[in-house]
Amino acid sequence: MNSLRLIRKVSVGQWRSFSRCTILQQEVAEAIPSLTIPPPENVDKPVSPKIEKIVSDITNLNLLEVSELSQVLKRRLNLPDAPMMPMGGFAAAAPAMQDEEEAAPKTVKTSFTVKMTKYDEKQKVPLIKEVKSLLEGFNLVQAKKFVESVPTIVKADISKDEAEKLKEALSKVGAVIEID
Repeated sequence: MNSLRLIRKVSVGQWRSFSRCTILQQEVAEAIPSLTIPPPENVDKPVSPKIEKIVSDITNLNLLEVSELSQVLKRRLNLPDAPMMPMGGFAAAAPAMQDEEEAAPKTVKTSFTVKMTKYDEKQKVPLIKEVKSLLEGFNLVQAKKFVESVPTIVKADISKDEAEKLKEALSKVGAVIEID
């Protein structure tokens, strides 16, 4: 009897609001799946029972059945036949590649790098002056630091003629030059 009195005291708007809340709560509970804790990193991830059954069935097949399964899957999934790897891997392909490389014309090197490997200590001052005059943007201090930082690259990506001229000019003042 007391419960009826309580129901009469609650307005219709409050009942509708209460009803909506309970319905929403049920929908949310159904929409959100139960959360599962992920397994630790060093433990294998759990596999669904369906996948586990398929794996156990495949592992129980003999070689003929595996071959037949492979053919059926290729047909059903429209997979191309994969070429078989020859015994010895890529060893048989290596001689053929060498023949192709020999048949291809050798490329002519067009860019060279001039590298100073050593210099004569007695001719350090003339070498610094020559470096200052040959390399653009160098003052005496920069040229001195450049010469003392041997072995170093003097110029890179230059033509053969320019590399020969640079080598000749620096060799006259006691530098040992290599052209790569």
